This record gives sequence, structure tokens and C-alpha cells, in this order.
Amino acid sequence: MFDAHALRAQFPLLMRAPGLIYLDNAATTQKPLAVLDAERHFYETANANVHRGSHRLAVAATDAFEGARASVARFIHAASSDEIVFTRGTTEAINLVAQSWGAANLHAGDEIILTTLEHHANIVPWQMLAARCGAIIRPVRLLSDGSLDIEHFHTLLSDKTRLVGLTHISNAIGSELPVADLIAAAHRFGARVLIDGAQAVAHKTIDVQALDADFYVFSSHKVYGPTGIGALWARAEILAAMPPWQGGGEMIERVSFETTSYAPAPARFEAGTPAIAQTVGFAAALDWLQAQDRPAIARHEDALRQQLEQGLGQIGGLRVIGTATHKGPVVSVAFSEAHPYDVAQFLDAREIAVRVGNHCAQPLLSSLGLQGTLRASFAAYNTADDVTSLLTGLSETLALLA
Repeated sequence: MFDAHALRAQFPLLMRAPGLIYLDNAATTQKPLAVLDAERHFYETANANVHRGSHRLAVAATDAFEGARASVARFIHAASSDEIVFTRGTTEAINLVAQSWGAANLHAGDEIILTTLEHHANIVPWQMLAARCGAIIRPVRLLSDGSLDIEHFHTLLSDKTRLVGLTHISNAIGSELPVADLIAAAHRFGARVLIDGAQAVAHKTIDVQALDADFYVFSSHKVYGPTGIGALWARAEILAAMPPWQGGGEMIERVSFETTSYAPAPARFEAGTPAIAQTVGFAAALDWLQAQDRPAIARHEDALRQQLEQGLGQIGGLRVIGTATHKGPVVSVAFSEAHPYDVAQFLDAREIAVRVGNHCAQPLLSSLGLQGTLRASFAAYNTADDVTSLLTGLSETLALLA
């Protein structure tokens, strides 16, 4: 049996706040001691810049940094660590693809397919690109349960489709997409596919080679790691053909005032001094998670989601938004009378941390006729007692607000 209470003891913040019920994991997860120790160990033993010095600290820093790249590659089963580009997170990774690959390959009349489930980070960069090059964005509708309208997706695919952007798991309502099938369908029309894996990597085993995606992006801070660091994975042949996005040190081979030649990937896309300590912490988080019983954690998180959804069915004045058959550990709730922000404030007084708002998914919420929801999202350290406390808090809060 998976012991969430024992795992919780590895998280210093949670141990310092024993009454805290933290259910905002889709926004950011707490960090285990292994991650905090890895960052501090780097600063205490190997703090120097990478790739630029021959002294022992520089060598140690470079080894730690490139070792982290190898850890990320192993975590998502990339063919090579050279297919991993470090970014500030999912948002920057998508912008990199849009501004490099997209700017070089999309032209007037080309089509970009996105789903109504997408986070703003997988909408706005493509809108900005489309405004410049004349491409057209085609959104895929949802079914009433919050799952993707697969039939509509297939009708949108055509010889004009150049890029398909798909969230693996919706951050707002938890719907999980059948990404392998969607990727295969898009490839039959010659389109490239980018998968936003920000909400998936902490909960599912990812094999980018088996998925056959072209780009897969995710953030460290949603998978128990530091903020300000994330990764873009892309096929080696795609990266090799992409032009640089940002210029500066580190991404060059030779510079003169007449011309500049660029380093091969991934260095070509990592201009300037990187977030070295955060990258080391990122790798520590992935290594820590790999050392856990991941199938047991997945079953545990799904059981918590089901427990919450069943309990919510016994409380009047609310409804669960997003009831797709396949979901990540995310539950979003709308209220018939109360405002989500008011409910969240009452819950916060009980030390229950949830998220309210549009969750950076305004097109999704608008399609559902909503301005916002209250969202609870689970991680490995959450417990059945957390769910019980949330249900009690919701029931009593709605009674007070009635």
C-alpha cells in the first residue's frame, strides 16, 4: 500500500505547517528535501559558470548541468540528451517553438489546430505568430463532459494543417487527451505536433519516442522541482533545422562583425548563463520521483480524485466541471449561488489551499459559460483525510453563505 503520510515527511514546508491541506498542485508542487539539498549542495561545492572555464569548479558545474540534461532525457525516454533544451518552463518552451520552428515554417493560409482545453501558454504564442505570418488557428470543440470532440478534430485536419498543439492533461478541468492517437492522425497529414505536458509529467510515465510527438514541453515546478526551469524535447532532426531564437553567449560557434555561426542544438537555443542550480534541482526532482512507486502514486492520486468527486455529489449548490472518463488528478467546481473566491477565502481560513479563477484557460471557461471555478488538484503527498477536510469545509462554507 502506498503511504502518503510517510512521503509527506520528506517535504519540509508541509512538515513546518502540519495543519496545511495543500490542494493547489496543478499550479505548483511542494519540494522534497532531496531537491532542496541538491540545489544547496551545488552552491556549496560547485558554484561556477558552465561550459566556459577549465578550473575545477567550472568543470564540476558543467558536469552537474549536463548530468541534469541526461536525467531529463531519461525521465521522458528521449533518444539522446541532445534532444533536451532547457527553458524557463513550459511557456518559454512553447514560445521558442513558435518563434523558431513556427516562424521558419508557417506561412499565410497555413493552419494551426489547438483544442479548447489549452492553457493560454499554448494559445497566445501561436496567435502572435499567426498575426505576423497570416496562419489561421482552428480550435477543436469539446463534448459536454469536457472531453475532446474527436470527430471534430478529424474534420479540422487537412493538407493545410502545419501544427497541432495539444494539452496532455487539462490544467483547468483535468481532461486527459488520447495524445498518441491524435499525434498519429496529425502525422498522416504531415503536421507537426506539440504536446503541453505540464500537467502530465508528475502523474504519468512519459515516453516521447513511443508517443511519436515532435515537441514535448513541461515545467520543473509542477513535478516537485524548482521554479524558473523547464524543458523542451524535440526530435534531433527538427532541432537541427530550427534557427536560433535568442542571441548571445553560449549559443554561438564563432562571432565576427561580419557574420556569426551558431552552435548545434541544444546549445543553439540556450543563450546566456543558464539557471544552473535550478537545473540541478530539476534533475533531483525527477530522480526522486523515479525512485518512488509511480504506479502506486498514480492509483493513489486517482483514488483521491474519485473520493472527492463522489463526495461532491452529496453537496448541494455545486457541480463538478469536467466529467470525462479519462482525467488527471484535478477537480474543478462551479457554484450555483456562491462566488468561488468567497468559498476559497473561507477554506483558506481552515488552512485548505485551493485555486480559483479561470486557470489561464479563458477560452475553455467561456465555452462552458463560466467566468471561473474552484479547483482542487492532488499530488503524491495528499491523503484521504485531505479530501474529507475539503468536503467538510465546502459543505459548511456553502451553508454559511446560503
